[in-house]
Amino acid sequence: GDFSGQLLAYLSLGPIFIIVGFVTLIIFKRELHTISFLGGLVFNEGVNWLIKNVIREPRPCQEAHSTVTTKYGMPSSHSQFMWFFSVYSFLFLYLRMHQTNNARFLDLLWRHVLSICLVTVALLVSYSRVYLLYHTWSQVLYGGVAGSIMAIAWFAFTQEILTPLFPRIAAWPISEFFLIRDTSLIPNILWFEYTVTRAEARNRQRKLGTKLQ
Repeated sequence: GDFSGQLLAYLSLGPIFIIVGFVTLIIFKRELHTISFLGGLVFNEGVNWLIKNVIREPRPCQEAHSTVTTKYGMPSSHSQFMWFFSVYSFLFLYLRMHQTNNARFLDLLWRHVLSICLVTVALLVSYSRVYLLYHTWSQVLYGGVAGSIMAIAWFAFTQEILTPLFPRIAAWPISEFFLIRDTSLIPNILWFEYTVTRAEARNRQRKLGTKLQ
C-alpha cells in the first residue's frame, strides 16, 4: 500500500531502461559516439564493482533484501550509474551539440528542460535507494560523486582521444560491413537527419510525379 515506495521502486529500474534504450539505439543508428557512451556506462559499472569490493561496506538492511547481487553498498551502483548518465548527457548537450538553425531560444529551452529532467531523475533514483533501504545517504552521495567524476573523465577521453580516431574506425572493413558510422563533425545530428530526410523525400516525390505524367 506504499504508493511512494512503489513509484520509487519503478524509478529505480531506470538503469535497466537506459541500457535497453542504448542497445536499441545502437542497433538502429550504429553511431560511434553512442557506442562510446555505452562503453563508458559499462566501464563505470566495472569501477563501481571494484570500489565496492575494496571498501566492503555493508548495506544498511541486508536482511530486508535477499535478492541483491552483492552485500556491499559503498558506493551505490544505481546512484553512480544515473549520475554518470546525467552528467555525460549534460556535457553532450551543451558542449557536443551545437545550434544549427536560427531558433536560438527554443534550442536553449529544450536543452535546459532536458537537463532539469535528467538531474531530477538522477536525484529521485538516488533517493529511492535510501527510501527502499538499499543504501545509506553516504553510499548514495559517494555514488553520485563517483559517477559525476567518471562522466567528466569519460567525456574528455571520448572528445580528446576517441573522437579523432572515429573517422579511421568508421573506415575499417568491419565497420563498413556493420554500417557503423561517425557523425562527430555534424553539430546537431537530429537537425541534420531531419533536413536530409526531408530533402530526399521531396526529391523522390518529384521523380515519382515525373514518372506518372
